[in-house]
Amino acid sequence: MTKRDTRTELIAAGMALIAAQGYNATGIDAVLKRTGVPKGSFYHYFGSKEEFGLAVIEEFAARFLARVDVLLADPALPPLERLRAFLERGLERLAEHQCTVGCLIGDLGQELAARNERLRERLDEILFSWRERFAACIREAQHTGELPPSYDPLVIAGFVLSGWEGAVLSAKVMKSPQPVRDFIDTLFATVLTPQ
Repeated sequence: MTKRDTRTELIAAGMALIAAQGYNATGIDAVLKRTGVPKGSFYHYFGSKEEFGLAVIEEFAARFLARVDVLLADPALPPLERLRAFLERGLERLAEHQCTVGCLIGDLGQELAARNERLRERLDEILFSWRERFAACIREAQHTGELPPSYDPLVIAGFVLSGWEGAVLSAKVMKSPQPVRDFIDTLFATVLTPQ
């Protein structure tokens, strides 16, 4: 296995374990057992569990942003349809996993915000970058006349992301995608209703 492959494999295993059981419950030994990588190799790539956690966060965020950028920049669809398609795809992914896996960034934010300032700051930066991308799509909807110009795009984008994270949390607790379905339907029937 090459250096890049080993690091990538460690991050992938960490992402799966952290998504399933949380950051604090995921020990380095569990990651090593899952990958078969020696402990010394782990510390060659990551100086600490916190650095490993940051690498997992970065990988998840990069994958998520790739999906955001593809779906929200699709010129074939009007802006509000792009936003809805993105959220609908998220609902599909949640249902595919029987509502056991949600948003890793949201999960880690709930788990770590009061316990690890370095990770909290990075999670905040990531959420803000997502908010900016949603806001850009909302601005475009304003320019095309789909939404009123009086809306503050960053506020609406923050509302969408906060509502999404809350709906995903409820879906996981209820083991049902219904809270996310209700969120999407209500969002587009009230706030993101074309003029």
